[in-house]
Amino acid sequence: MALARCRARYQAATLAALGDVGHARALADAGHVAEGCALAADALTIGRRYGSERITGRVREFRASLPHYTSDAADLDDELTALYAADGADTLFARAVLDAGGELVVIVPAEQYRDGLPAEHHPTYDALFNHAADVIRLDHTASTSNAHMAASVRMIDEADELLAVWDGQPARGYGGTADVVNAARERALPVTVIWPNGATRD
Repeated sequence: MALARCRARYQAATLAALGDVGHARALADAGHVAEGCALAADALTIGRRYGSERITGRVREFRASLPHYTSDAADLDDELTALYAADGADTLFARAVLDAGGELVVIVPAEQYRDGLPAEHHPTYDALFNHAADVIRLDHTASTSNAHMAASVRMIDEADELLAVWDGQPARGYGGTADVVNAARERALPVTVIWPNGATRD
């Protein structure tokens, strides 16, 4: 019963937020850019709270429809930058380790890895990188799926246990979570899979 209520609340919040993004676009088209951006920022907050890529994706599309440099979108740009800081289990876990007083070991897959990240994520990457207790650089130039998988294997070799945020489905591309889990299990590394009941991958 409680789960049904949570799902209903999630669905209602998602629909409302998606409606807000549509209204934000209408406002911007009518020349009320600041008001539209404020409404989109509210929707983004809901998207972050519920982990909804549908909402955050719509907000990104809305922002992309506006001029690249506009003071009216300054607050929304800040929110989107913060979103990149929260994107991905790797970043969340790295922050949790640091917040708990732990040490962070960074494995850089390739020389061009940072260049391949969204520009909005560079400040977050740099901040975590600068807090690393140790940095391991692999001997790759291009940031390819092979380089990423090599970094995952190196991580496995350094680890005592793997915590995987994974829905149990096959990887969408080489080096995805399923491949990393399989590599860990092949090496007899303990694996703990984390996936909320009822959650789905977009």
